[in-house]
Amino acid sequence: MTTRTSTGVSAIEAMFARAASEGRSAFLPYFPIGWPTVAGSLEAIEGMAAAGADGFEIGMPFSDPLADGPVIQAATQKALENGVTVRGCIEAVRDLRGRGVLQPMLLMGYLNPLLAYGPQQFISDAKDAGVDGIIIPDLPPDEGEAWVNLCAQANLALVFFLAPTSTPARINLVTDQATGFIYVVSLTGVTGARSALPDELEAFLAGVKLAAGDLPLVLGFGIGTPEQAQRINRLTSGFIVGSALVRAGKDGAAPVIALAAEIAAAIRNR
Repeated sequence: MTTRTSTGVSAIEAMFARAASEGRSAFLPYFPIGWPTVAGSLEAIEGMAAAGADGFEIGMPFSDPLADGPVIQAATQKALENGVTVRGCIEAVRDLRGRGVLQPMLLMGYLNPLLAYGPQQFISDAKDAGVDGIIIPDLPPDEGEAWVNLCAQANLALVFFLAPTSTPARINLVTDQATGFIYVVSLTGVTGARSALPDELEAFLAGVKLAAGDLPLVLGFGIGTPEQAQRINRLTSGFIVGSALVRAGKDGAAPVIALAAEIAAAIRNR
């Protein structure tokens, strides 16, 4: 296994610092384990790491992914049919570390399977495999104290969400609880690439930045092309591309890697 110079929250901080030093946002692809096959997902993630991705949101398939749009829902259903489990996703990260993937990896999954696994055991196993952070879309920040404490003890980031509908009270709560970064949803609704991003996006981000202070913001939902990546580049510390990469994955790893390479190039060649 290739040795990393930093892990957990420190690795995520170093990722953002490196991107900022290059005058750009960090690019974090989302990709689920098991789509279209387990081997295919590992090939895609390994290839994106070599193609310029700064970090990864690694999807743990779930039967009722409320925040995910139809593309990701279909892909994660296929992954479940392929036998992917929470433990299998943890072991996939371990496999990727063994292949030399150095970038920060955050596991993204819904709460019920993690409760069934056991929160303390999950955090321990994830850290041991090389995970740097956790994203739980249906964990309310006002009910997340136990998870906050477990992640803090393990030096893993725990990411919470903000949306255009978030109240000032919710924004303050999330900025108090989140570590690593805040996942800022660019629009209301579920995930999925859009033809255009909201015109009011910059004003919304400016307001969140005031509350967040030094905590990085990462923008997600609706970003799917190199042109959109160029538009939002430097508006936030990072951005996530999911559905567009997952859609490309139906034809194997090569189109996924090619799209990731185009996005990575777009934010580096302004």
